[in-house]
Amino acid sequence: MKKTKRFSLFIAGMTSMLVLAACGGASSEETDGNVDATGTTDGGVLNVQVDVEVASMDPQMATDGTSFEVIANTIEGLYTLDEKGVAIPSLAETTDVSEDGLTYTFTLKDAVWSNGTPVTADDFVYAWQRLADPDTASEYYYIMGIAGVENANEISAGEKAPDELGATAVDEKTLEVNLTHPVPFFESLMAFPSFFPMNQEFFEEAGENYGTSPDTLIANGAFEITSYEPAATTIELEKNPDYFDAENINLDGIKYQVIKDTQQAMLSYQNGDLDVVTLAGEQVDLFKEDPEFQTIQAGYLWYISPNTKVPGLENANLRKALSQAFDKDYIAETVLKDGSVPANYMIPDGLAVDAEGVDFRDTTGTYLEYDPAAAQEALEVAKEELGKDSFTFTMIIEDTESSINVAQVLKSQIEENLEGVTIEIEQMPKKTRLDRMNTGDYELGLTRWGPDYADPMTYADMFLTDSGNNKGYWSNEKYDELVSSSLDGDLSLDVEGRWAALQEAESIILEDAGILPVYQKGNAVMIKSNVSGIDFHAVGVSRILKNAVKE
Repeated sequence: MKKTKRFSLFIAGMTSMLVLAACGGASSEETDGNVDATGTTDGGVLNVQVDVEVASMDPQMATDGTSFEVIANTIEGLYTLDEKGVAIPSLAETTDVSEDGLTYTFTLKDAVWSNGTPVTADDFVYAWQRLADPDTASEYYYIMGIAGVENANEISAGEKAPDELGATAVDEKTLEVNLTHPVPFFESLMAFPSFFPMNQEFFEEAGENYGTSPDTLIANGAFEITSYEPAATTIELEKNPDYFDAENINLDGIKYQVIKDTQQAMLSYQNGDLDVVTLAGEQVDLFKEDPEFQTIQAGYLWYISPNTKVPGLENANLRKALSQAFDKDYIAETVLKDGSVPANYMIPDGLAVDAEGVDFRDTTGTYLEYDPAAAQEALEVAKEELGKDSFTFTMIIEDTESSINVAQVLKSQIEENLEGVTIEIEQMPKKTRLDRMNTGDYELGLTRWGPDYADPMTYADMFLTDSGNNKGYWSNEKYDELVSSSLDGDLSLDVEGRWAALQEAESIILEDAGILPVYQKGNAVMIKSNVSGIDFHAVGVSRILKNAVKE
């Protein structure tokens, strides 16, 4: 007996639809729209600044927020997020869920790919099998198991074939998904790019060149890419006339520009070349009173990942010393000034609530707070345990303005508060930093993680011993036991027990300084007063532009 599920999972977190008051307005030359007799415009190209390049346009391989955002403009999955962060149907016409919560049956809308072929259930099966297949080597392989899809973990471990995944095309328009256990946030996961479909024929014809040019990209979403190459500093998209909901898309296109320096970005904004920019540091002070300025809380956690295979960093006391030697309040309030807050935790504020609606952060403690005296004390113990009086570590960072500014403060304060410790900084493009951390070719890494779904597990499972996201190789048997049981073991169906276990897991990793949290990201943005409808989310795709209007 099946029943149709008519509700969607609310994703906790700050979400804003920004409609800002006028601040001089935009000239007709700035709007890129069609001016009518009244002088107003419709459509137009939205000009957006980002501070890092797109790393991958492959939905099953992408790992970063910028890539996810651009992909989500061009490809849609079963679900998407509305302006409040609620998971709502996209390509799913109907969703039927079995009484036991283990079988989802999706009926697809009529939609087509940009090559003219229909979007079918097989496109989802192909994409999902490819994601779980260890030969694909996707960093997000594990999320299929997080979603509870049958045989996902066994496939990723090489124990079963990809075609044994619990996702079946019943017919061209019907996708059936079988789970090993009920997953309360399953529908919200369906809005995440890793679960987007892929046209097998097009993808395999493009081969290794997929996603390297407009000709090797396919779309079923609101926009198509017309100008792109790997590491491009400009990406251009135009409205997709064949998108199933094209009549509700107001923009004619989107143009992304990669500008890493916020001063340069603001100059372009003031000149009318940009409609949306992100600010940090001094630029925030200069423009925070502007009516087009806004701060938005985000779910990203920035932290230092210590590589525990590096001599010295295997020592918990040395890691604790480092973690308590820098002032997070100073970094958030004086260096960034963008609404970021100090992070004395692993699970971000506003991410998830318990059965009573209480935020996870309100049910547990804080850890590794700034304490120079405690840091020096831990360092002295580490020196004795390691038989060394001095330590030098290189911290790799990406070459964005905010990362550079934060790293300089980290270096200064750690060296000031820890006698005998030297921090050297090596900056590089984000993709290079990711590659270095993925191969363990680093000592300390200033990195970040954005939540994929509204549950503490989106952070907790990263640091399991065998997780591909455990870049620092930290390992703790008790932590593994608690998180694994909460993921798909005995605790997975015990709501209160699972919550308590994840609280304990957070305390274990932070009391051992397995990661060194720095801050929870805020975004300070400027958006032209003639632009509305940009949706910001703390979970999943952090910014959705398809609902934007440029008047």
